[in-house]
Amino acid sequence: MNGDLYGLVEECIDRLDRGALEADHLREVLARIPKVDNSVQDLLYLQCSTTSVTSQVLGVQFISGGQVQPEPDSVADFPYQSVLEAMRDGWRVVQFPNMALLLDEERTYGLGCEFILERRSNSNSLGGGTGC
Repeated sequence: MNGDLYGLVEECIDRLDRGALEADHLREVLARIPKVDNSVQDLLYLQCSTTSVTSQVLGVQFISGGQVQPEPDSVADFPYQSVLEAMRDGWRVVQFPNMALLLDEERTYGLGCEFILERRSNSNSLGGGTGC
């Protein structure tokens, strides 16, 4: 890809030297330049009652644009009531609950059924999309 771009720029320089460079030649070079991804990673931590993506969300932590967002006051204020709802809104699961934390039903270890989800959003917007 870079070799192709280098060759196209060299061709444009040659055309410029000959007085034959046209806007269409430059547009062709621009069209081949890879687009810069200005998006940032948003993270959504959902603590659930079970390991199922349809289980009830019990706790939420949202990181958007590199900033930890305030936690909702009540379960009713959570942006999603299940992991599946978040997935339908464009979130991708990057980590499922660690089953080793659920070995003993009598005692809890760590956060138990925590899902971690991510999505990309514009760096200039906090939140993006619906929910959160």
